[in-house]
Amino acid sequence: MKLSGNKILVTGGATGIGFALAERFIKEGNSVVICGRRKDMLESAEDKLPGISTIQADLSSYESREALFNKIRVDHRDINVLINNAGIQQWMAVTDENFIQNTKDEIAINVEAPVHLTHLFLNHEPLNTIINVTSGLAFSPLAKTPVYCGTKAFLRSFTQSLRHVLKERNIEVIELIPPALNTDLGGKGLHDFAPPVSGFIEAVFQQLAAGKKEITYQF
Repeated sequence: MKLSGNKILVTGGATGIGFALAERFIKEGNSVVICGRRKDMLESAEDKLPGISTIQADLSSYESREALFNKIRVDHRDINVLINNAGIQQWMAVTDENFIQNTKDEIAINVEAPVHLTHLFLNHEPLNTIINVTSGLAFSPLAKTPVYCGTKAFLRSFTQSLRHVLKERNIEVIELIPPALNTDLGGKGLHDFAPPVSGFIEAVFQQLAAGKKEITYQF
């Protein structure tokens, strides 16, 4: 993947890893569009990153994903990189009363959204790169987040298949595999013990420059 001169869509780009990726890609000379559910966080991202474009979208909704893609085709038709970063993490037990609803929410964001958006963007001619953000938990699950780990294992498997089937179309498929990082994923304070996002982002760009397709950090 070339590191500059792209126009990039980052889902879940207002906070955490998504925001850090957007910030670094802008510094590298790219144009970036981010989407997210929360208007206040998108506005905060705009304040921090002048020149960034934002779209409010609830990726748990089929209709909202379709609307996002249609807006991209009108307002940002030159996007050539899709980064499927949006994700939610539920700390829960299978005996919890709200376990099934929480499971549906995680699957909608972590599985259905990246699969659906990938399908839509494969009909978007400028597309040449797809980056999917999985997790170290795809390899070694954490029992407190049983469904999240399963969704990331699914996305890793999907990404590997996608890389194979898109070779003939010259569409590059890259997997980012972060460890636990100091973000608000799963809830405030849960990951305060973890290393900062900045180190991960630095490692990502070093490995992108080296042409790596599976990008890891500290494991």
